[in-house]
Amino acid sequence: MAIDPICGMEVDEKTALSVEHEGQTYYFCSPGCREKFLSDRGLLAPSPNEITPSRRADDSGQQSAKATLKIKGMHCASCAASIENSLKGLEGVSKAAVNFATEKAYVEYDPGKATPQALEQTIKGVGYDIIREEAALLNLKVIGMDNAHCVGTVEAALKRVKGILNSQLFLNERAIISFDPTLTSREAIKKAIRDAGYTPVEETTVDREREVRHSEIRILKIKVILAAVFGLPLLYFAMGHHVGLPLPSLSDGSMALLQLLLTTPIIAVGYQFYTVGIRSVVKNHRAGMDTLVALGTGTAFLYSLATSILIWSDNANYGKDDIYYEVAGLLIVFILLGRLLEALAKGRTSDSIRKLLELQPKTALVVRDDKEQEIPVEEVMVGDAVIVKPGGGIPVDGVVVEGSSSVDQSLLTGESVPVEKNIDDEVIGGTINKSGWLKFRATKVGADTALAQIVKLVEDAQGSKAPVQRLADRVAAYFVPVVLAIGLITFLAWYLSGTGLVFGFTAFIAVVIIACPCALGLATPTAVIVGTGLGAENGILIKDAETLERASKVDTVVFDKTGTLTRGKPEVTDIIPISNTYSSDDILKLAAAAEKRSEHHLSEAIVSKAEESEILIPEVENFSAIPGKGVEARYNGTNILVANRKLLADKDIDALAAEESIVRLEGEGKTVVLVAVDGMLAGIIAVADKAKDSAAETVAWLKQRGNQVIMITGDNPRSAENVAHSLGIDHVLAEVLPEDKATEIKRLQEQGRTVAMVGDGINDAPALVQADVGIAIGSGTDVAIESGGVVLVRDDLRDVARTLELSRYTMRKIKQNLFWAFFYNSIGIPIAAGILYPFTGFMLNPIIAGAAMAFSSVSVVSNSLSMRRYHLQRTLRNPLG
Repeated sequence: MAIDPICGMEVDEKTALSVEHEGQTYYFCSPGCREKFLSDRGLLAPSPNEITPSRRADDSGQQSAKATLKIKGMHCASCAASIENSLKGLEGVSKAAVNFATEKAYVEYDPGKATPQALEQTIKGVGYDIIREEAALLNLKVIGMDNAHCVGTVEAALKRVKGILNSQLFLNERAIISFDPTLTSREAIKKAIRDAGYTPVEETTVDREREVRHSEIRILKIKVILAAVFGLPLLYFAMGHHVGLPLPSLSDGSMALLQLLLTTPIIAVGYQFYTVGIRSVVKNHRAGMDTLVALGTGTAFLYSLATSILIWSDNANYGKDDIYYEVAGLLIVFILLGRLLEALAKGRTSDSIRKLLELQPKTALVVRDDKEQEIPVEEVMVGDAVIVKPGGGIPVDGVVVEGSSSVDQSLLTGESVPVEKNIDDEVIGGTINKSGWLKFRATKVGADTALAQIVKLVEDAQGSKAPVQRLADRVAAYFVPVVLAIGLITFLAWYLSGTGLVFGFTAFIAVVIIACPCALGLATPTAVIVGTGLGAENGILIKDAETLERASKVDTVVFDKTGTLTRGKPEVTDIIPISNTYSSDDILKLAAAAEKRSEHHLSEAIVSKAEESEILIPEVENFSAIPGKGVEARYNGTNILVANRKLLADKDIDALAAEESIVRLEGEGKTVVLVAVDGMLAGIIAVADKAKDSAAETVAWLKQRGNQVIMITGDNPRSAENVAHSLGIDHVLAEVLPEDKATEIKRLQEQGRTVAMVGDGINDAPALVQADVGIAIGSGTDVAIESGGVVLVRDDLRDVARTLELSRYTMRKIKQNLFWAFFYNSIGIPIAAGILYPFTGFMLNPIIAGAAMAFSSVSVVSNSLSMRRYHLQRTLRNPLG
């Protein structure tokens, strides 16, 4: 046993996390303690936001780290652009992307030149806040603390922990504890609560983000209600006479005062438009959406206030018809309502992440010291024996050691039918045990579980930018200054044309209010968020928005044969001796002996056949594998060669005697392996691998959609052609060595094709990397495959079709969103400027302009949200039907 140097807990050296530092090994109870140890010694840059614990070298050889920061206060695409440009200007930052839809900044930086604190200060410097869980604040759900007595018990336990500064305990099982991290730790506090007989479960950063989102929506609801309480009477008194509503008989001065008293609270409710709008110009030298709102409503309010003063001064030239308080007040009401609807809609775009996170149980039942203990899932360690009862959730990844059951993996992988699990089978955290009792050994916990990796991968994808977004970003960067210029030109044009000051001001306000960069900023990321989230819910993991966009342009799909189009479990079908020297059993014995050390799929088939035939497989010497050709070994003084015809030709071994049998077997779609002993052909072994059930169906769907389908394999042309023909594939690249597959992909790209390569993600890694879209299929729990831009959790070829259809549909939605955003602004701004007035006498009321602006971004988000319904019902569930 060892002592955790951070929290002082006793840990088992065999199962605990460890770090080698200055010649000594330190052991830790949790990843949190290990990271604090590294951080305290400058081995890991600490951050209140998410920073990758490992540093890596970038393409230039320099060290780089990644940070994800949650930002509060962004209201439009211009805000995101302002933060992004400021981060890019910070020394040491190599990449920075700010996503308006997710409200996060994704930064790559050199930890030797920049720090997480510097990133935060840069963001704060341009007027925005960071959402973070304070390092010395612990939010807990204390299971069982639901009455006054229990609260007292926990409180007494916490008082004995040195370093706790304050604790707030609530009867709804919540606890908020602030502490001095130099005197105690999170684990020590949770241990004290457990020792008191209760189960503490720490709320995650996602819980904190959800709380902030709910808080934002709650505040917006209050603001909308308050603004509407004053806005409706304002609308009545200002506009009622236009529609024949009865109004009290008030003097112009009294009406001006009444409208001022009703408008001022609305302005106060929307104060943030003015503080943020002015600050962005003064501090950042950038005008944003809030600047336009502040300018438009502020102009209307100040003009009306000045007119009111003249009315109160008995100036006969001005009356109640010359005040425009309703423009300022009702604009803010509509804009606040639009912000509320937008916040509600944006919150729903990331539902897929929340669904995934909710899959993991909060606690786990483990066996320690021969006793069953229920502990928080964060405390499960690799090697723990975990018990899952019928109906219970599987908390972490592992391997079954006892029991059997069917497990529902549908929410994680999209598989509709429960999967049978027996001893030695893998189970995935976040799935549901349906019927039986299971005991498994934990193999992956915390951030290493498949669920955590999927969540991280989806979050990264949702934060990335698609190339199509660059146009919107460029437009957004110049949008507000251009709109202001158009507004000023509009005012001057109308004023100088003799229509009057009020008419010019009205047109100016309508122009700056109707313009909406928010729709441009939300068009792409909201669709990417929903699209990648839908994919994740159905076992399709798209790693970034660029891959999503490239997949929509794919016109050629290349499938690896073995293990991709076929089941990857070949079986020996024929053993044919060529001479009387060796029998069938002799040939199988020699071939199995040579192939025993090989990892090739054909080797497994030969060895399995020998074992089934109860043939004792001897040990060999001087084993060597020749990639793409075969293996060579020595046994009992003889040289054994198990190979294809290429290797036999290289060794000058004549295979003519077996040619007739080879042609016949290859014509049946079988792979022929030649066995030579001491330079003479002894026999041949035929191996067959059945095609997957969905292979022909998938190929037919792809061809129907206009894609060229190609099969690539190291197998001989005759056998490859036979398999391809049975699946409906017209183009075959045969006898391609593993290292040459990437070259073949490149050759197709040079012909102007956009290529998707489908393989297993390991043996086909170079080809997957070379392809425009690499699709790694059937990865199961290994979702962190580096070589695939798309990772398919299930071993179902129809998911290739689903991936392409998902990407194409997502891009259609993005284009619809961008079209609407550009169309809205292209049409709305000229109409607001009064382009129709000379011909029709129509002039857009600023209030109507404000309502249109408020709902333009909501319409874009709603269009993206409609993807969830469409894909789940029509595309993802049955793309081939």
